[in-house]
Amino acid sequence: MVQGTSAATTALDTATRAATRVRLLFSLTGRIDPGHGVGRLVDRFGFGRFGSHLHSGEALLPVPVLAERVAPDELVLPGGDHGLRLAGAGLLVVTTPRGDATLVMDCDFAGETPSAALASWLAATCFEREAFTLRGRPLPDVVRERLSLPGPLAYGQNVHQLVFPGGRLLAGLLAAASSDEPALAAPLNEMIYRGRLSGAGGPPNLRNQGVTVAAHGRGVSVQAGWAPHAENVLTLVVMGLLSALAVLQRTRVKSFGMMQSNQRAAPSPREARELISELSAGVNELQLDLAFGVEAYVDSLLVPEMLTESFQTSLGEEWGIHESLENSARMIERLTSVIGARSAAHDAAVAEGKEHRDRVVSVLVAVATLIALPPTLLLAFFGVNGTDVHQDHSILDLGTYRWAYLLAWTPFVLLVGVGLLLLRRPGRAPHLLAPPGPAPAPVPGPRHPGVP
Repeated sequence: MVQGTSAATTALDTATRAATRVRLLFSLTGRIDPGHGVGRLVDRFGFGRFGSHLHSGEALLPVPVLAERVAPDELVLPGGDHGLRLAGAGLLVVTTPRGDATLVMDCDFAGETPSAALASWLAATCFEREAFTLRGRPLPDVVRERLSLPGPLAYGQNVHQLVFPGGRLLAGLLAAASSDEPALAAPLNEMIYRGRLSGAGGPPNLRNQGVTVAAHGRGVSVQAGWAPHAENVLTLVVMGLLSALAVLQRTRVKSFGMMQSNQRAAPSPREARELISELSAGVNELQLDLAFGVEAYVDSLLVPEMLTESFQTSLGEEWGIHESLENSARMIERLTSVIGARSAAHDAAVAEGKEHRDRVVSVLVAVATLIALPPTLLLAFFGVNGTDVHQDHSILDLGTYRWAYLLAWTPFVLLVGVGLLLLRRPGRAPHLLAPPGPAPAPVPGPRHPGVP
């Protein structure tokens, strides 16, 4: 990546810049495996005194998976060059450990960059980024081909443009910062709002320290007077926040999709188990996304420095990341509760079905036993070598053996009859086991004539 020119020493975070640099950061849809990295981010950028923090937290940093230099004539911008001339550009694709990708275009300009022309250039590369081509092809298609990705790749919803003014643009901003606030507001508003709004009043989130000027909106940050290593660490802050915002948006969409899946009826226990397993796995992924795709990048733990912390806090508030994170966490928590309730209901239904099957089996065993006992008794009777069994009479001779049949079947017929009576009169059954109580008092009725 192009580091730019500076008159700073490594001990200072401030510097002057001869030429303007703009870094365009685009979130990308889909996920890219960080296992195919092309080096480390700490080696790709010079972070100066911030390097010790980044080396200790290297596992959290985005991983470069594609990096190459691009000739200025290979880039075709929407609407032409807008009066500006590129001196060089770099293409960088980074992905977080969770696979969330960001495309970074590092553009250095040759010659002067008036704020009006730069505002037009920023607007075109943001709002018409689909027409931004490299060697005649859209940038996401080039990235997909370079990385041999199996699925499609496209721009995400989020864009942020970092402007590091140089030359006369930088000198004008610093001069206005030390003398006239309205004169400073005009070019800053023009760039931050990309020439689309009047920008009445001071620019949003302005920090004027005399030797540096920092202001930003939702989509554009103007950082004037910083040394290259400070520019690089500010770029890293935007990388993390942009990725976190994309993860939050994806998480919100997935949460609604899981809510709709939860409303789907499951006609069979097997399908109900599959749905609960699918929802539980989805919730686990959402929780991992919030933890390692959002929370890891929205505080200053990675680079605990005042320069980055103030910018990170201000940009995070502008984007509403913390509020969105809290809302998304509550949504996932409630979704987890709903899935838990559905799982409990499913377990109760399965237990009830098992109890029903056990009762049916018990009834079948009892019926089979009931049916088998009388024939068994009769067979035992006819198998006895006694005077009551006559060899010249069939066992089906009811006239001869009627008493044997009556003795064998009458107890079981009575048992079945009593059971059916109790089943048909369930209200009376508890009284059979209830302890005796006092007799109820008679209810007085109307007196008839002549009865005392």
